[in-house]
Amino acid sequence: MKRFVAVFVAFALASVALAADVAAADVPGRVSRPAPRLRDLQHIVVLMQENRSYDSYFGALQRSRLRAGKPKRATNNPNPADPSQRIEPFHASANCEVADLNHDWTGTHAEIDNGRMDGFTGQNVVPADPTGGRAMGYYDRSDLPFYYGLAGTFGVGDRYFASVPGPTYPNRFYEMAGTSFGHIENDLPPEGGWPQPTIFGRLSQAGISWKVYYAQVPTAVFFADVRAHMDQVQPIAQYFADAAAGALPQVAFVEPAYIGTVSEESDEHPPANPQVGQQFTATVVQALMQSRDWRSSAFILTYDEHGGYYDHVAPPKAPVPDAVPPTLGPGDAPAAFDHYGVRVPFVVASPFSKPHFVSHRVSDHTSILALIEQRFGLAPLTQRDAKANPLLEYFDFAHPSFRKPPKVPSATIDPTKAAECAAVQPGLLGL
Repeated sequence: MKRFVAVFVAFALASVALAADVAAADVPGRVSRPAPRLRDLQHIVVLMQENRSYDSYFGALQRSRLRAGKPKRATNNPNPADPSQRIEPFHASANCEVADLNHDWTGTHAEIDNGRMDGFTGQNVVPADPTGGRAMGYYDRSDLPFYYGLAGTFGVGDRYFASVPGPTYPNRFYEMAGTSFGHIENDLPPEGGWPQPTIFGRLSQAGISWKVYYAQVPTAVFFADVRAHMDQVQPIAQYFADAAAGALPQVAFVEPAYIGTVSEESDEHPPANPQVGQQFTATVVQALMQSRDWRSSAFILTYDEHGGYYDHVAPPKAPVPDAVPPTLGPGDAPAAFDHYGVRVPFVVASPFSKPHFVSHRVSDHTSILALIEQRFGLAPLTQRDAKANPLLEYFDFAHPSFRKPPKVPSATIDPTKAAECAAVQPGLLGL
């Protein structure tokens, strides 16, 4: 993936000071009134982290709880340096990679390889990793205790996919707008922001309160819908203050730090230290659990895309969101927006969560939009979110099991591995 450190920072920081009006066009679709019990959900908090596949994070969860999903082919990948050998998934010994992994549009399609899921090693060969084997590494409970505790206590989805078989921005566009409106790369918006309607515009039109809280720079300001309401885009410190005061908005999107050293970057984007991002997520969750807003909230954790890491479940077909096809350049994989991306981690934590629950329903980032739309009676943005699973299977509103927040393991940072990270990646990391 192209790394847009200087351009991204300059654009996003400048955008925080801008606001531009935009008219949000209606998309045909039914507007559902929320069921009486769904009305108990007064606050939805969404945190999207970066670049991890389901197998790389949660593949080691108890098999008794999860339907692992038998692959059509093998659960390994060929060794590009020796085609007679295969590389099996393995427990990663280090927290930071020697290099980023391929997760662009064409590379991801090659990794998926028409559902064979055998192209991950071949797409990640670099001088420091001539076999591409780092794509097959995974973490377990000893590495990610907070995430495993969260997933094991509340609800996890083992059929939750990225919206696009491609990089960060197109997937975040789906998270906010239900479409990437043709984009398959990390394209920066024009002056004034992308004019596409977003969930934030829908919420504003309906008088539903919302905020975007950012740890560093907010990608949400890529959209004109958000720039029109810059008073609702606030630093992460305001999230903690609002949570402590019991004053969270009805919908909150939280964004991590995308740029920094391996001890600072909290979005988990390789080669960053995932334990730093886990700790950031834990502070967001614990602030919600300690808030009086917890009793009527749902926290959603997901990842924009797989980041080049192996996953053994082939992405299924997906509803085409709109009439805008992918903007393909020379050499780009000839594909449409009719398949999901690779599976990514997904957790829902709420007092209304079904305990130790595993959803096997196919979902993607637009499922978050569908939940928000159904809860607040909003029209869908595109055909993708109109047809998305709205995630209701995660909740039991009649029997809330976690009115009192449960104890979840701490998000620890291994000092030895952190020092190794600093040695392997001494410079600045970022989008």
